[in-house]
Amino acid sequence: MRALYISVFVVVIDQVTKLLVKGISIPFLNINIEGMHYGQSVDILGSFFRLTFVENPGMAFGIEMGEASKLFLSIFSIVASIGILIYMFRLKDSSSSVKTALALILGGAVGNLIDRVFYGVIFHYAPLFYGSVVDFMNMDFFDFTIFGRTYERWPIFNIADAAVTIGVVLLLIFHKSVEGEKEVIAPVDAEAENNDELENTGVVAEEVISTENDNLVETDELIAGEDGEDNNRKEV
Repeated sequence: MRALYISVFVVVIDQVTKLLVKGISIPFLNINIEGMHYGQSVDILGSFFRLTFVENPGMAFGIEMGEASKLFLSIFSIVASIGILIYMFRLKDSSSSVKTALALILGGAVGNLIDRVFYGVIFHYAPLFYGSVVDFMNMDFFDFTIFGRTYERWPIFNIADAAVTIGVVLLLIFHKSVEGEKEVIAPVDAEAENNDELENTGVVAEEVISTENDNLVETDELIAGEDGEDNNRKEV
């Protein structure tokens, strides 16, 4: 259950920060958050870290996608989130590090999934499943090139993206511990099975020995009885 709390926490923080950046108005709740203008940038730690409001209609790193691909990506995100949730329950006896990693990945996936599924409808710019992901964290790490595009700054991301990245790194680090647990459990189970077999063999052996002893006792009693009859005959 603690892993689920982590996932819920990530989703809540992710959505709150996105709504503060994008802004939202809910008249019947008397909520009116203006947010930032699209493309607006505010320095937090100089040029190294800025808040920059953009929306990503495609995949990571701003990769563009067609309308049909957007629907596929939304559905795939739903299926993947369900798969991660099931996998978390299957590993309920695993280490807390692995469960935390999966919880971060699940929370990040659901956070961005909410954007894609509902934001288009909530903000009246796209139908269900065709929304764009809100990004705002703008950091200057290093220049790099990927998929034929050169980036002078790290692509703008959000809390959900950060959670997924941290979760994947933790999973890569602690995945070997899961394999180690499986390797330790397997010999223990095999040893237990061998012990059970030995115990069963011992029980059978004891039963055989007991049966043989009973047969010997019966034989001795029979011989003693025959000897008694012979002695009686001699006396007569």
